[in-house]
Amino acid sequence: MSAARRIREARLALMMLTRLPAGRFDGDPPAMSEARWALPLAGLPVALIGWAVLAGSAALGMSELVAGLLALAAMVLATGGLHFDGLADFVDGMGGRDRAQRLEIMRDSRVGSYGALALILAAGLGAAALAGLPVSAHGGAALALAAVGSRLAMLVVLDRLPPARADGLGRSASGRASGPGAWLPGTLLATLLCLPLGLAGLLALAVMALSALIVAGRARARLGGQTGDVLGAVQLCAEIAGWITLGAALA
Repeated sequence: MSAARRIREARLALMMLTRLPAGRFDGDPPAMSEARWALPLAGLPVALIGWAVLAGSAALGMSELVAGLLALAAMVLATGGLHFDGLADFVDGMGGRDRAQRLEIMRDSRVGSYGALALILAAGLGAAALAGLPVSAHGGAALALAAVGSRLAMLVVLDRLPPARADGLGRSASGRASGPGAWLPGTLLATLLCLPLGLAGLLALAVMALSALIVAGRARARLGGQTGDVLGAVQLCAEIAGWITLGAALA
């Protein structure tokens, strides 16, 4: 596989998961199922933006909580709030009486009371967890590890759970038939990011994996598989769990 094609696939992953500029494709873009290996890598620029805002806010003398809120806001802008939207839809859908109604609720663009509460809790926990990260190189590595590890968890769920719908991102990006080879780049990168963090990094990866497993188990039981909203919920829950764990372990 040529380097040029890999770059095109990485650009597609960046386009799918962020609102950051990635240019335009000449001709047809790669298939999403072929570009899924790059999903964990798309978290790196988002983490860099969050860390720049967090460190900059601290340098300006802002309180830790304000710095955490600003860093979270910057990352939400970088991703377009994509995963927050998925979490809200997923939580709302869990209240449906059967699988068909749950999927229909999740497709509805309106946010219900359960989804709104989930967003409030996620934003509050996320900002507080970011505020607890150290303002040092370790904090930057922690943000990068959470970004990459949570998107790697999303990729694993994408490949291991069957699509719950016949359309949508969960179907188009799925690569269940091709095996876990696409996990290797994200796994290697997460391992490298663990090195400066030591046991704290390994603990964070374990907690993120557990968080993703809980959300995936709920999706399998209630929906029969994954959707784009499920993947968004997996990523966001795992990332926030990683921030909380790393903030406590590195304190």
